[in-house]
Order: sequence, then C-alpha cells, then structure tokens
Amino acid sequence: MDIEIKKSTKPVKYKDAITALEDRLKLVSENEEKELIWILEHEPIFTGGTSYSKNDIIDKSINVCETNRGGKITYHGPGQLVFYFVIDLRNKKKDLRKFISIIENTIIETLRQFKIESKADRKNIGIWFNNKGKLEKIAAIGVRVSKWIAYHGFSLNINNSLDPYNKIIPCGITDKGVTNLKKISNFKFNKIDKILIEKFISNLRNLNV
Repeated sequence: MDIEIKKSTKPVKYKDAITALEDRLKLVSENEEKELIWILEHEPIFTGGTSYSKNDIIDKSINVCETNRGGKITYHGPGQLVFYFVIDLRNKKKDLRKFISIIENTIIETLRQFKIESKADRKNIGIWFNNKGKLEKIAAIGVRVSKWIAYHGFSLNINNSLDPYNKIIPCGITDKGVTNLKKISNFKFNKIDKILIEKFISNLRNLNV
C-alpha cells in the first residue's frame, strides 16, 4: 500500500488538522495524492460529532467545536495520541462495518502487545477496558466517509489529563468511565504509534477486493 506516514512532533490545532485532512481527501479523490496516516496530538479542545447533543455538556462555560466526523462529544489534548487517516475505499470492499472493525482490531491488537486486554462494544463505539467490573473508555473512534473515501480516525488516551472529561458526558455515555494507559499499566508507550501504524496497514489488507 502506498500510504504516506506523517507524524507531528508539536501539538496541532484541531481546525488546522481537519482542513489539512479535507484538502488531502480532495486530492485523493482526484487521484492526485497518496492516502495518508497522520499521528499527532491536539491542543486542548472539546469536539462534537454529527450526533452530539448540547445536553452532553455539563460545564456550560466550555466551547465545543462542532465537526463533521461521526460520534458525539469528546475531548482532545496533550498526552493523547490522535490517529488520523485518509483511506480510499473505492478499490476495496465497500463495507463500512468491516472498516470500523479494522480500526477496533488495530487498537485491541496493539494494546495486547502491552499486556492490556480491551474490547469493542457494538452499542457504544470505541475501545473499552474492564476496570474491576466497570467499563472505561480508552479510545474514541469517529469516522466520516465521502464518496467512499474514509477520513478522521481515532484517539487513544495515553497519559492525558482525565479532568476535562468531567465537564462533558463523553460520547454521550453516562454509565461508563474514561481512563488512560498510564492508569492501567507502567509500560512505556513511546513506540505505540509505530505498532498502531503497522497493524492498521496490515488489517487494511482484509478489505482488498
């Protein structure tokens, strides 16, 4: 697969990242540019996807950036790995459920490398960790598809502050928590981005026609 791999070392403003993704989407759709995987961190921001509700805002003083990705409300900030992509599905199996499963499996298989067991949930999209019987979200997934080109991606909590999640109902889910990898394990996660990229590209082959 001819996919450009991009890693940003400094936090990126959310709107700048989305503009760049949409620019790449247009070029990929016109067959003028490669597909993209982009690893970054965001400056602190709350974002609301296409199905978010203002009722999910607890602290009414916060600003929420409304976006065209799928999903509800979440938080991005330093210490959280954001995995964006622009992937052309036109010459692959046009199966969105399978594509979401590829994302889920990529995260689950990567965490297993660090002895962390996690799971997907069909009712509550994302990746979850069972903390002594309470499910806590470790990764949020939000994808949009335009003319069979998929973009946006997922975020994985590594050592980010969890306090901002108290200001919202994360992903609109009231009966589950949020966690990060540092609360779960003492492993060093400095190479987790490399594993995520390798597994995502490998799993994408399951969509080849």
